[in-house]
Amino acid sequence: MKKHHRLVSLASALLLALAALPCTAMAAEAGDTEPAQGAPPPAALYPAEVRTSEENGMIRLEKVYYLSTRDDPAAIPTGDFDREGRHYTLLDVLKNDLSETDSKDYIEVVTLDSSTKDMAEIIKTLEPEREIATEDGYTGILKPNYTKITVEAAGYKTSSWTVSATRTYPNLSDADASLIPKTITDSGRTLTLAGVDWQEAGEFYNAIASYTGTASGRSVTGYTVSVEYSGEVTKTSRDTVIYTAVFSAENASHGETHLDPDPTATPEGGKPQQTQPPEPAQEGGGSVAGKIVVTALAGIAALAIIGYGGWRGYKFIRDKKRGYV
Repeated sequence: MKKHHRLVSLASALLLALAALPCTAMAAEAGDTEPAQGAPPPAALYPAEVRTSEENGMIRLEKVYYLSTRDDPAAIPTGDFDREGRHYTLLDVLKNDLSETDSKDYIEVVTLDSSTKDMAEIIKTLEPEREIATEDGYTGILKPNYTKITVEAAGYKTSSWTVSATRTYPNLSDADASLIPKTITDSGRTLTLAGVDWQEAGEFYNAIASYTGTASGRSVTGYTVSVEYSGEVTKTSRDTVIYTAVFSAENASHGETHLDPDPTATPEGGKPQQTQPPEPAQEGGGSVAGKIVVTALAGIAALAIIGYGGWRGYKFIRDKKRGYV
């Protein structure tokens, strides 16, 4: 009887596991298909015009986009799509650049202050290039013209200082200051007698007279540097590039089968039609998680059958020995 109870318990546990597996598989599949959070949606481009034509049994559909030179044409949808019972495939993307650019030579004079007039030191302080944007819409890169650099004094200041000179007067009859000139001229300046040093020389005297005066002059306080920056500047007067995505389809009806509309088509009313993305196709009749569940269920069912068959065989042998059979 104990073996019978153990076999019954094993069969019950297997049946419980068999019932729980589908729920686990469904939860796993739900986790695998959850969309990523926080990812920005791709920028959508919608055609400004849609034109269709037919020739030799082929339908030609053209989607026209008006972009600027700064827009990325890679955002134009080029994948296959179904529309009005036909399947369209991309043939080509045509580009018609209508942008117009005007260019001209431009010079800008830049002034700056400098503490030196040494040209080598001035060049070290200059910008190697300048980005320019004019009031009338031209832009470009300018570079300095080193042959057109001018340096001028920015200002002056006046200062004064004391100057001195000496004169010797030999063989004077007496040490009398009245014998010494009261003023002298030195380097264009008038100096006044400041003192006399007397020296006896026998019956005569030698006088060494010192004179002092004031000198003044101007000095440069700084320099102004003017530099010509020159180069070519451009302006876009027309910023339009036309891209035409060309698709083709056979002129054959697909009956009443419902087909997803073109996600970039513009329906009546002017607003683009919003569509949901198609469900991902399952390969081989089911997902990987589904195949795992099927395999696990088959294994559990086999174990349950084997356990039940063993218990029935054991019971038959036991009853036979006891004479019940």
